[in-house]
Amino acid sequence: MSETSRRYRKVADGFTRRVEQIPEGAWDNPAPCEGWVARDVVDHLEWMPSLVLGGAGIPIPPAPSAADDPVGAWTVIDGALQRVLDDPELAAREFDSPAGHFTVERAIATLCIGDVLVHTWDLARATGLDETLDPDEVHGLFLGMEAVDQLLRDSGQYGPKVEVPDDADEQTKLIAFSGRQP
Repeated sequence: MSETSRRYRKVADGFTRRVEQIPEGAWDNPAPCEGWVARDVVDHLEWMPSLVLGGAGIPIPPAPSAADDPVGAWTVIDGALQRVLDDPELAAREFDSPAGHFTVERAIATLCIGDVLVHTWDLARATGLDETLDPDEVHGLFLGMEAVDQLLRDSGQYGPKVEVPDDADEQTKLIAFSGRQP
C-alpha cells in the first residue's frame, strides 16, 4: 500500500464513520458551507471521481444520488478512489486537468485528501458528531494551505479567513483559515 493510499484510507475512514453515524433526519441539517445541508457535503465530493477517474479514462462506477442516498453515494465514491489507489497501474496513470498534469495518485493526494478532511469537519459540525480530525493530516494541510494563501483566496473556493486567537489549536486554525467559523 502506498503512502497516499494509506493517507487516503485514514482520512476517508474518518468521513465514513461520520456518514454512518448521522442520526435519522439530520441529513437536512444546515452545514457550515453557506446554503448547504449535510447531504450536500457528500454531493460536493462527487467531483473527485469525475475529475480524477474520468480525467484518467478510468470508468466511474454508477452511484446513487447524494440527494436520495448520501450513504450509498459516499460508499461508491470512496470505494472507487480506494480501488484505484490500491492498483499500482491505475494509480500511476497520467492525465491532464484544469489543475495541471497529474498521476491519479498525485491528484488524490493533492486535491482529494484535504477536501475530504475539511468536509469531515463540515459533516460532523452539521450533524452534531465528533469534529476531531486526524492531527497529522490537519498539520500537513494547514502548512500547505498557508503556503498558497493568496492562490486559494483568488480561486474563489475559500472565503475570507476567520480570526482566531494565536494560541488556538491547529485544527481550529485550519478550519478558520478555510473560511469556516470554528
